[in-house]
Amino acid sequence: MKPKILVIVPAYNEAGNISATIQEISSLHLSRCFGDTEVSVLVVNDGSSDATAQHARKAGALVVSLPFNLGIGGAVQTGFKFAREQGFHFAVQVDGDGQHDVAFLEAIIRPVFNGEVDMTIGSRFLPPHLGYQSSFFRRIGIHFFARLISFLTEYKITDPTSGFRAYNKKMIEIFARYYPQDFPEPEAIVVAGRYKARIKEVPVTMRKRAQGNSSIRYFKTLYYMIKVTFAILLDKLKSPREA
Repeated sequence: MKPKILVIVPAYNEAGNISATIQEISSLHLSRCFGDTEVSVLVVNDGSSDATAQHARKAGALVVSLPFNLGIGGAVQTGFKFAREQGFHFAVQVDGDGQHDVAFLEAIIRPVFNGEVDMTIGSRFLPPHLGYQSSFFRRIGIHFFARLISFLTEYKITDPTSGFRAYNKKMIEIFARYYPQDFPEPEAIVVAGRYKARIKEVPVTMRKRAQGNSSIRYFKTLYYMIKVTFAILLDKLKSPREA
């Protein structure tokens, strides 16, 4: 049986960015990079009010449209459920806004594909790439969560809010059952830790959004940090059975 890789692209009102993202992914010919491998792109249209779904289909992606906006956690979990139900062996998460440089997809997938780790995270803070690293205020939050997660877990994480990630079948199964909501990336690392997942960061370059706005605004930053901190601490207290 051919190994199957699913590229999950959560998208909310990304009509201005989604076509370019899908075209970039398709141009990489990932199936050649990993031998005789089947690669599919799934756009999870998270209740968009624009033409995100239409542009995604026209660009050649599979599309699942949610009836209303669930947020990034619900959209990504939808992708994991699709991957589990369709028998994919690996999944990759790529934002639909063009910030993730998909030229690094092979580097993100390779350690998982080779069985070295269960999950990879693309880090914009690891050399040698060190490109765009977000705004000053968001970097404060990123570094805070990096230290908190590194303190609470066995992982030494530099970019806990990065949504540029790859997963093996074990992690697909776990996250299809439970995936944190709202802004889930930091919390998901703690969840993975409860299952003794092997995690590795991979250096990548990220870019500024081409169009549209981020789902995290400056006025939400303090609320976001407090909310996610409590979620991380609560997750740390749970057992794997509670996930």
